[in-house]
Amino acid sequence: RIVLGSGKVGQDALSERDKRYAPVAIVRVEQLYPWPYDQISQAVARYPAARESVWLQEEPANMGAWAFAQDRLAERFAGTHTVVRVSRYESGSPATGSHTIHVQEQEAILDAALTVG
Repeated sequence: RIVLGSGKVGQDALSERDKRYAPVAIVRVEQLYPWPYDQISQAVARYPAARESVWLQEEPANMGAWAFAQDRLAERFAGTHTVVRVSRYESGSPATGSHTIHVQEQEAILDAALTVG
């Protein structure tokens, strides 16, 4: 499994992966436009056994970079990888308004991204 993420959640995923010793590759995508096709392809090629690419984002499913990244990831990797999104549930608001719920949701998305199988 290869987890791609942009911004703070990418760093959070790296830290959590290291704590868990999870067998997951993390690729931080810090440039969204123009889409870095070659750099992402090179990063994914370093993990030839991986069969799943996960776009991880902190934002709800209907927000964030997923809508932009989805087609670009599928264009390059649909023939070799299952491409999925891990994020918070769709929402009319970008934040819950509760720090406790935010922490719970953050733990849930990191767990979903780093759990293989």
